Amino acid sequence: MTSQSDENTSGDNAPTESPKVQEYKRKLASALLEGGNGASRSMGQKILHFKEQAPEPKVSHQNNLRVLYSQNKAQAAQTQSKKFFRHIATQPEKILDAPDFVDDYYLNLMAWGSNNKLAIALDTAVYLWSATSGEIECLLESSDPDNTVTSVSWAKEGSFLAVGFENADVQLWDCERQKLLRTMKGHQSRVSVMDWNKHMLSTGSRDTTIINHDVRIAQHQLSTFSGHSQEVCGLKWSDDGTQLASGANDNLAMIWDLSAVTASSATPKLVLDQHQAAVKALAWCPWQQNLLASGGGSSDRTIRFWNTTNGVCLNSIDTYSQVTALAWSKHEKEIVSSHGYSQNQLSIWKYPTMVKVADLTGHQSRILSMAQSPDGTTIASISGDETLRLWNCLGPNEVKAVAAKKAAASSSNFLSSVSLR
Repeated sequence: MTSQSDENTSGDNAPTESPKVQEYKRKLASALLEGGNGASRSMGQKILHFKEQAPEPKVSHQNNLRVLYSQNKAQAAQTQSKKFFRHIATQPEKILDAPDFVDDYYLNLMAWGSNNKLAIALDTAVYLWSATSGEIECLLESSDPDNTVTSVSWAKEGSFLAVGFENADVQLWDCERQKLLRTMKGHQSRVSVMDWNKHMLSTGSRDTTIINHDVRIAQHQLSTFSGHSQEVCGLKWSDDGTQLASGANDNLAMIWDLSAVTASSATPKLVLDQHQAAVKALAWCPWQQNLLASGGGSSDRTIRFWNTTNGVCLNSIDTYSQVTALAWSKHEKEIVSSHGYSQNQLSIWKYPTMVKVADLTGHQSRILSMAQSPDGTTIASISGDETLRLWNCLGPNEVKAVAAKKAAASSSNFLSSVSLR
């Protein structure tokens, strides 16, 4: 006895097709497999086909889009190969104690020289910290307890340091020999800020004037710029040495031409008057001539970018905190700003979009001075909290890695937190 399933698959007992099914199959085959002339097609032929082949393109024909798409493809491949992500360390590499650091917004008490030494003014003394060896030395200390150091500035090359004092004196020191070379007078009040242009030193004072000194000659005073009405607290010469930017507590920034240094009566080339507070932070763009960045104090809080050819403000951004210093990156199109209340932070911005890249926090009081290392990879910040912090936050990763290895090799025995005194 066979099962039902076996019977359905048995060849001998397979049921015959009904007449309706057979007629349907015949008509289907006739419609699909026979041509208009009744000729039967082979089962391998295509049912749908062109009666005529498409014409061949002309010999001169070129597909311009093919070039466009192939270029885009190549550019996309290159873009994908680039690394857009750049690691930024948000913690300081080193922290140094800076006791007796004067918490005064208008003073400029730190500078980083081409010899890789940081000069830091602490009350009446100036200390030098070597970023290469980690050694600390006291360069000078005033015998008058009331004559505090109010500004320091390294010459662009060599080991010469200018030091400004509360009593309006300016001293020039050879730091290699730890020798005082000369003392220059001329101001009537404290010297708040200084900057070099080769052999010329420009000094700004609470007496509202800027004096240009030629340090090579006995009669050092070349000229005096009188344009500001309150204390001059910001000075920066452009990289090509043709323009001097000044900022003061009168909320103004001014641009002076080099040609005005030897003029009998000098007037500023431009007066930039859009800030609403003191202008201390000034920085010239290293890759775009005539581009100046300026930052305003606590009632202003903005960073502005100026075309110093015509005085046009190209862009501005509200940072929501007091701007105390600015520094352009040497490796990326970025700018670093230091701030006071409320976060007391360093901020890194992409230029020209001014998209914030990172905030570096840790200081417990406003950052008053900022300096960039000669290789452009590290920022030093000093604050009213009496600490100096080193941030390895700029430059490509490979540059920072080499710098970090050199620093580790040269200061392997150096403590992460030391005192400058």
